[in-house]
Amino acid sequence: MADSERSLALFIDFENLALGFVNKRERFEIQRILKRMVEKGRLVVKKAYADWGRYASYTEALHEAAIELIEIPRRSQTGKNSADIRLCVDAMDLAYSKEHIDTFVIVSGDSDFTPLVSKLKELGKHVIGLGMQSSTSDLLRDNCDEFIYYEDLEATPAETPLIDPRLPENKRKAFSLLLDSLLALRRENKEVLHSSLIKDTMKRIKPSFNETYHGYRTFSALLEDAEKQGLVELATDRRSGTYVVTRFGEELRSEPTRERPVVDRPMPRHRRTTRTRRAATRATAPASAYRQHEPASTDAAEENKPVGPSPQPAQVTASPEPPAPPPSPGEPKEPGEFGYGIY
Repeated sequence: MADSERSLALFIDFENLALGFVNKRERFEIQRILKRMVEKGRLVVKKAYADWGRYASYTEALHEAAIELIEIPRRSQTGKNSADIRLCVDAMDLAYSKEHIDTFVIVSGDSDFTPLVSKLKELGKHVIGLGMQSSTSDLLRDNCDEFIYYEDLEATPAETPLIDPRLPENKRKAFSLLLDSLLALRRENKEVLHSSLIKDTMKRIKPSFNETYHGYRTFSALLEDAEKQGLVELATDRRSGTYVVTRFGEELRSEPTRERPVVDRPMPRHRRTTRTRRAATRATAPASAYRQHEPASTDAAEENKPVGPSPQPAQVTASPEPPAPPPSPGEPKEPGEFGYGIY
């Protein structure tokens, strides 16, 4: 799962999330959550549950983010946990009917979702929790595979090299998106940053990204220009010949390498078949090790013949027949050289 792109389903218990903003001046921003989630994979389902008559000021931003708003009327009409029950039912329905969705994101701090998290993990799903520090239950936090506090999404990212302001605006935007994507991959513990992985992340963060719009014919040309600007350091993959980003940001403060390094991609391990093992044995073992298992050739059979005259096969001689008695006088003779005669 770590090497393939994840498919995420996002479920937001908005009423619980709004409790963390009580008596706070800051306003909830859905883009902080979405920006962090696209770093982890592709968002295929996005739903939010609340009595939207009470939170009408948030609906416009949620609509712009293409989030489906599930209306839950007031609690006096539907009961205390109606939103929680509806969220659990929708999550379990997706878990059983959509096998390609392998990651579930529960945006809530309510401990009532702990059984849901346990059931999703039992089905082999990866569960990510997200909530406010002031309104998150320790039981829910500890039961998730991964938990993110909303306040941590506001943390200042690591310092990156300054982009030259004299560059054209379209190139500055491309380099800024490139650095943001590299930071996102580092947060996901990606050690080898291949160019294809970087481009996929950039397109998830900004689906309209296209290197030709920023003045580059290929994505490799964009990486080469970023290296010239001192933003990244590139290496070449020995097998595919494509670029790999080895260092960027604070990592570039160390002494730069003089030559572009070459990265060896680990070879995939395949199961060796019987034929493969036999071929490897024949290639390395001496001929005498396996000649005794092969049938002797014609030349070898000639060499193994005994020296001397070959024994003749025994001849079978027929026993002599007794001579015929002489004919009696008066009997005709058998035809012969002189014809028939009578003695």
